[in-house]
Amino acid sequence: METVRLDREIHQTTAPSGVLVLSERVPSVRSAAVGIWVRSASAHEPRPKMGVSHLLEHMVFKGTERRTAQEIALALEARGGSLDAYTSRDTTAFHARVLDADLPRALDVLTDLVRNPVLRTSDLELERKVVLEEINTVADTPDDQVFDLSYQTLWPEHPYGYTILGTRDTVSALSAGDLKQLHGRAYFPANCVIAAAGNLTHDQLLEELAKLGWFNATPGNAPSATPLSATVPPAVRGAEARHHKDTAQTHIVFASDTIPYADPRKYALLVLANVFGGGMSSRLFQRIREELGLAYAIYAFTSFYRQMGVTGVYVGTQPQTALQAAAAIREEYATLAREGLRGDALAEAKQQTQGQLMLSLESPSARMYRLAGFSVYGEPYQSLDQVLATVAGLTEDEVAAVAAEFFDPERQTVVWLGPDKD
Repeated sequence: METVRLDREIHQTTAPSGVLVLSERVPSVRSAAVGIWVRSASAHEPRPKMGVSHLLEHMVFKGTERRTAQEIALALEARGGSLDAYTSRDTTAFHARVLDADLPRALDVLTDLVRNPVLRTSDLELERKVVLEEINTVADTPDDQVFDLSYQTLWPEHPYGYTILGTRDTVSALSAGDLKQLHGRAYFPANCVIAAAGNLTHDQLLEELAKLGWFNATPGNAPSATPLSATVPPAVRGAEARHHKDTAQTHIVFASDTIPYADPRKYALLVLANVFGGGMSSRLFQRIREELGLAYAIYAFTSFYRQMGVTGVYVGTQPQTALQAAAAIREEYATLAREGLRGDALAEAKQQTQGQLMLSLESPSARMYRLAGFSVYGEPYQSLDQVLATVAGLTEDEVAAVAAEFFDPERQTVVWLGPDKD
């Protein structure tokens, strides 16, 4: 066992089994947040198996060797805690928030889910219907659906462009054997990161995980390396795709590929995105909503993944004003790409981003997610003070270079979802 102290209350342990354990002690709370991240998700799926990671995430809750689905649901909720999971492009995560005294119980339930699901065919037939309804929900929610269409347009031939939920056809074709094969291939200690934050100690966390078998030597025939997703090709840039849907609004996403999670330029990108569309004071909100009255929802977004990132803009507007809104957004893109941020504008943007970073870490759950992110995405640990100093130290030239590269209007791929024009 190799344990290092990353910060005053933060420790990281690498076990011989390969599992990575991180914790942050927050003695001022009476709770603990803990999660298990499996480094396998939609980015690792072949097209015919699209959605298998998400379906497996659902299926582990249907029963384990020791617990029924109802017992899983009651195990933490009966004590006031919560249990949940999600599938992203890079990882599948299972996490709980409980009273500090219930940390051993939470670890036991999470371990049971991740390591010992039964994955019965009879359960699959029921849960498949649930996931198909989840797919239907997205189809009925155009401001969600347009993002799936945007990723598909950016990466038409790579799993980063696949929908995480899968399609009706792929999900309908998946078998219990597919789920068991994925579980055996991906849900093993060396492919997992365990992170916790709250009123706990690292030694206590290690002691409980040892009891649950996380540190046992890996059998000779077990996998011992993280599966790699396919190399990400350059995204499609400067394209336009229109999709018909009978809706009251036209939903538009401007998007471009950017940089991976571990790239230090992400802080300049976050500062720019804040100024561009991060709140009521942002340029897009003031121009599109306040000045022109063209939208209720208008915002910029940034997402960072292990091998790439995405930044862009969403707007929902009436079909007859969609072209005007898109033209105004392009003008704002061009201005930011040409001018960057200078003087007081840059100072205020940095202060806003620093404030958001600090406020985002007010809960144990947020601190848990942050800890896991370093290991999941391959970024060296940085303290909050180091991150704040990095943001404070951004220069006009650094920010201008990122703005010129990623906010060039010609680089943006634009996806429209809504009724046809008259």
